[in-house]
Amino acid sequence: MDLQDFDSDSLYFDEPLAPEVAARLAAAAEQYAEGTAEQPLLEAQALAPDDLTVLVGLYRFYYYQHRYEDALQVARRVLEVVGPRLLLPADWCTINADHLTVAVERGIALLRFYLLALKGAGYLSLRLGRFEQGKAMLAKVVELDTENRLGARLLLDVLAEHSAEILIFPTAANAEIRP
Repeated sequence: MDLQDFDSDSLYFDEPLAPEVAARLAAAAEQYAEGTAEQPLLEAQALAPDDLTVLVGLYRFYYYQHRYEDALQVARRVLEVVGPRLLLPADWCTINADHLTVAVERGIALLRFYLLALKGAGYLSLRLGRFEQGKAMLAKVVELDTENRLGARLLLDVLAEHSAEILIFPTAANAEIRP
């Protein structure tokens, strides 16, 4: 399945926003430079907890603030919100090609978004030192994205190379201390 082969007419951002939600997102955009964007984003999320535009805004805010744990929680929330829309299993570990066949019928753009959220969660897990979790998430994306359209394979390759470097060139932080 080619995850680049989709019609952009049905993107998740096309969902209409309630005016009060849109106003809070606009306020967050205006306040970003001052570092006060979180409050309007949280207010938008309280008004529309499952809105993907709100979740993307919150994710980006946390990511660019280097608040990776918070960004990871938002990525997980995206998986929880989008998975049922695509009729995917609640546990991302159990998703297989058959599930993707059903999900594509519900919307390939939304499926790409789901897989990008899983890739993002994997990357953030790596940044937080949760290597096994991150590797498993990225491996799942690679398994499902056979054409590597989403680029998760590169992250796994970098991880494998980094792991080899740690074994070959131990640093003071991971070197064994000997008497």
